[in-house]
Amino acid sequence: MQTKQVFLVFSDTGTVLGRVINLWTKSSMNHVSIAFDHELRELYSFGRKNPRNPFIGGFVKEDIRTAFFRNSIGAVYRLSVSKDEYQQMQERIKAMEADKVNYRYNFIGLFLVPLKREMQRKNAFFCSQFVATLLGDCGCYQHEKPPCLIRPQDIRSWHKLQFMYSGKLIDYPLYLKKTKRKQLKPEKSTA
Repeated sequence: MQTKQVFLVFSDTGTVLGRVINLWTKSSMNHVSIAFDHELRELYSFGRKNPRNPFIGGFVKEDIRTAFFRNSIGAVYRLSVSKDEYQQMQERIKAMEADKVNYRYNFIGLFLVPLKREMQRKNAFFCSQFVATLLGDCGCYQHEKPPCLIRPQDIRSWHKLQFMYSGKLIDYPLYLKKTKRKQLKPEKSTA
């Protein structure tokens, strides 16, 4: 079976809202995004539409190279999926992107997660709810909790994820260059 790779990025931006969520959930790296390329150029999530305003959120295409992520720490994981699952995810993302004005951030649902209270809202997601729904709808992720109660930590502890990187997200492109150089460098002969 042919497989493709998707990449999950867990991050902590250090913003006021991020710190509140960290306190509320008693953990860090409470933001998760999904990418379809190892360079993280196609990175999607639910978050701030305007970096300066935490209260206007929805479906967003993120860029770890922007000032908003400059001081963010994060972890990048790789997930192998079937070609069909990959294609389904991309189609779903394209549809959401084309209709992004009708999607909003699920603030109410976010603050119900620690209380273990379910609330399904049409076209409203928080980041981990979005990623869990996307992966679940495509058939590659199942959890005993419904997506509206999934935290980034639940996804991050999933056994199918392969760890790749941890550190400042702004340094991730440099990590890729170093890794690529090591892979291209010929082994020294010991003979």
